[in-house]
Amino acid sequence: MRSIMQTRKECYVCYDTSNLEIHHSLYGTANRKLAEKDGLKVWLCAEHHRGDYGVHGKYGHTIDSLLKSEAQQIWMGHYNKTKEDFISRYGRNYL
Repeated sequence: MRSIMQTRKECYVCYDTSNLEIHHSLYGTANRKLAEKDGLKVWLCAEHHRGDYGVHGKYGHTIDSLLKSEAQQIWMGHYNKTKEDFISRYGRNYL
């Protein structure tokens, strides 16, 4: 997995190294492909990925929003781009 957000294979949230799953920080059909190309993905343990409080869980809005915001900040720094560049590529601002 190529990621600009993470260098270690561990949960991005709790640092656990078991039951890891890849999460594209920006998802939806078009954005998932762009996130894959741009390296905007992280490892998450099953609980932080699909659990009730995980990014795809019913109470996971806070962690999902945080990951999107961090993905945007990291993308802008890594590619030396602006907020407007990000919006042009991904369709919205998460900051």
